[in-house]
Amino acid sequence: MKDIVIKELEKVTHLKKQELENLIEIPPNPELGDFAFPCFVLSKKEKKSPVEIASNLASKISKKGFESVKATGPYLNFFLSRKELASSVISEILKNGDKYGSSIIGKGKTIVIDMSSPNIAKPFGIGHLRSTIIGNSISEIGKFYGYKVVKINYLGDWGTQFGKLIVGFKKFGNKDKLKKDPIKHLLDIYVKVNSNEDLEDESREAFKELESGNKKHLKLWKEFKDLSLKKFNEIYRLLNITFDVISGESLYNDKMSPVISELEKKGLLEESEGAKIVNLDKYGLGVALIEKSDGASLYTTRDLAAAIHRHKKYKADYLLYEVGSEQKLHFKQVFKILELLGHKWASNMHHIDHGLYLGDDGKKFATRKGKTIFMESVLDETRDLAKSEIYKREKLSSFELEKRANRIAIAAIFYGDLKNYRSNDAVFDIKKFLDFEGNTGPYLLYTYARAKSILRKAKYKKKKVSVESLTDTEKNLIIELSSFPSVVKEAYEKYAPNLIANYSYSLAQKFNEFYHKEKVIGSDSESFKLSLTDAFSQTLKNSLSLLGISVLEKM
Repeated sequence: MKDIVIKELEKVTHLKKQELENLIEIPPNPELGDFAFPCFVLSKKEKKSPVEIASNLASKISKKGFESVKATGPYLNFFLSRKELASSVISEILKNGDKYGSSIIGKGKTIVIDMSSPNIAKPFGIGHLRSTIIGNSISEIGKFYGYKVVKINYLGDWGTQFGKLIVGFKKFGNKDKLKKDPIKHLLDIYVKVNSNEDLEDESREAFKELESGNKKHLKLWKEFKDLSLKKFNEIYRLLNITFDVISGESLYNDKMSPVISELEKKGLLEESEGAKIVNLDKYGLGVALIEKSDGASLYTTRDLAAAIHRHKKYKADYLLYEVGSEQKLHFKQVFKILELLGHKWASNMHHIDHGLYLGDDGKKFATRKGKTIFMESVLDETRDLAKSEIYKREKLSSFELEKRANRIAIAAIFYGDLKNYRSNDAVFDIKKFLDFEGNTGPYLLYTYARAKSILRKAKYKKKKVSVESLTDTEKNLIIELSSFPSVVKEAYEKYAPNLIANYSYSLAQKFNEFYHKEKVIGSDSESFKLSLTDAFSQTLKNSLSLLGISVLEKM
């Protein structure tokens, strides 16, 4: 409904839509209206006091769609027509359904997003979970805005560590252990090799041979990769997350020479102690290492080759990287080098960073008593806790119990992360995430199921929205419903799923206030109240889907 206010102000001021969107406020007290426009910004140009400007504008504004428009000091306060507000908002939601809040701004454009990206032969880390959850949500928002989205799981499947694994497996490896539990066995080997400095040179030489195409090394590397992917895919299946492309750094092993040649031609490449570098000191970005003194490639070289390849192959309008905050400098260097190479599209590359997971003690959630955390254990623990919470409320068949527990566990973990601004560190506390009463995913699922239960009980069928009167509680819920499109827009512009998560919680609270204060079934305005309940459930469903959370019709 903010759009109605903007349209009227566009008619009577010199301000553009974007300026008005940023200026219009929601008053702290409902008695001051539904929206307020501060007139200070017009004072300089019109050479009048903001109080006088507010008074003049109040007399010019069309009253259509408003109960009243009043000047209060330097503010112009808008009181929306309750009947028109309710009819307009609910009708729009029920008409558009799953598309309510969406946009076609991205039609004909492509977003390529690099996300999740676990390292082959290592456990799926808790940090990769953040990249997976946030990257998935940003992908869903992109699709909601009309973009073709290419989700790439860019595996860490190349580098010196594979030289270590090849050497380690030959010395300490066991084929049976590798087949039984590949990640654990390879991790044990990696730890052993890392603790032996005498194996450093041999490991570097093994990776150099791998890059050069040594068949025995390549066969072993492929086995490590295939077994690791099988384990990772089990986790993605549990999270209900899929990718359009699964690739890795190894894909660019034969695509780096052209990049190095291009850097040389542009005069960007320098030698330093036998290594090849790009000096970015004058941009405050230090030195980017392109090739080691032994000729081995690096992460930066591969990312340069990958960006050029992705832009060309997918005709990407935006290249996004959902990767931890510790890689900020790396991506700044990659983007700057591509810019210096003359690739204008580099301005549409963005590093979507995230902070760390913290334990409930406020410390980095990376180890427990010195042991590596396996993602399967986290998911199993969350599902088991969800099952115990369900058992307290209802006895179900094993199939239904498993289904609900999985949905609740994913909602708990996803929402527990996404309600935080992504760049901030987030506390990972499974028990708090699973609270059915707090600011949690299960609370939102439960509220949605409550609304659907009302509709089932009333045998509700969609009808034309008819509004006789509107209580304050109903009006508050409708205003919240009307703000969904603007929330999604801001989340899209800022790559900030937390805005949608926080909105979901606020919306659920407004509905629960309505549920507790208003009689729905059997009331004089039952038809309207059921339409409002339907509009709420649709909007919450749309909101949660953008977070990667699937709703439950019953809980």
